[in-house]
Amino acid sequence: MTAALYFLTVAIWGTTWIALKWQLGPVPIPLSIVYRFALAALVLFAVLALSGRLRRPKDGAMTLIAAQGICLFCLNFICFLHASRYIPSGLVAVLFSTATVWNAINGRLFLKRPISAQVVAGGTVGMLGLALLFWPELAHASGQSGAWLGLLLGLAGTLCFSAGNMLSARLQAAGHTPLVTNAWGMLFGAMVLLAVHAASGGDWVFDTSARYVGALLYLAIPGSVIGFTAYLMLVGRLGPERAAYCTVLFPVVALNVSALFEGYQWTPLAGAGLVFVMLGNALVFRKPRTAAGGRAAADRPPV
Repeated sequence: MTAALYFLTVAIWGTTWIALKWQLGPVPIPLSIVYRFALAALVLFAVLALSGRLRRPKDGAMTLIAAQGICLFCLNFICFLHASRYIPSGLVAVLFSTATVWNAINGRLFLKRPISAQVVAGGTVGMLGLALLFWPELAHASGQSGAWLGLLLGLAGTLCFSAGNMLSARLQAAGHTPLVTNAWGMLFGAMVLLAVHAASGGDWVFDTSARYVGALLYLAIPGSVIGFTAYLMLVGRLGPERAAYCTVLFPVVALNVSALFEGYQWTPLAGAGLVFVMLGNALVFRKPRTAAGGRAAADRPPV
């Protein structure tokens, strides 16, 4: 089950980058995010109602769910989409991949979880691989106007994502399932963005083109309903540190999608980067040896 969730998350989120790019256009960024998560919340509430699991969490949990919604379904996407205006999307993906390390640090600070040397080592090796994969974009970004602002926005989005991971881990430890917390969290995130957009006097725009509508449906249902539920289930099963290694792997899927739709060409340097990413995957999910010299029997996805 864990392996299926892991590969499902990588496959779905690895293909959402092209859909995010297709949403940039006449519709303001906050409004596109509202459309996405309002639709996703509607689908999740329908699923919960049809399965007899629709309920309002208790007030204490609702506060944490609202905070999770603002972090995961609001602020981080605002940061990432605005960062894409200043730096290449590949560099945004590299920044997002530092979530593995941030989750390890935040897990120690806020959840009192020990920092695993193997997770940090695997995450570092994986990010080195991503740096090789995206080296042309990294080099190009260094000379761009506004590159530092894009870097800061990308880092801020990653920190929001990590904070949402910590909140989800705490909620799951208290017995709240991702299906329920995501439904309410997406609703909160959409409502906050809608209120901000309305207060700022933003225009109400919708793009009826097939590309925009198709991207919206893909981001809302596979990308949000399925992707976020699968990922946060991994957070509960593996812990935020190991689950976040998905963020290192899905840019590799994104590159293959880019090769199909945007003419990206693999190079020897990119191939070396892919090797480092897979090596990092092996380090993160290698079964640790027990004190007796045996191996722990923890469930893990295959490399």
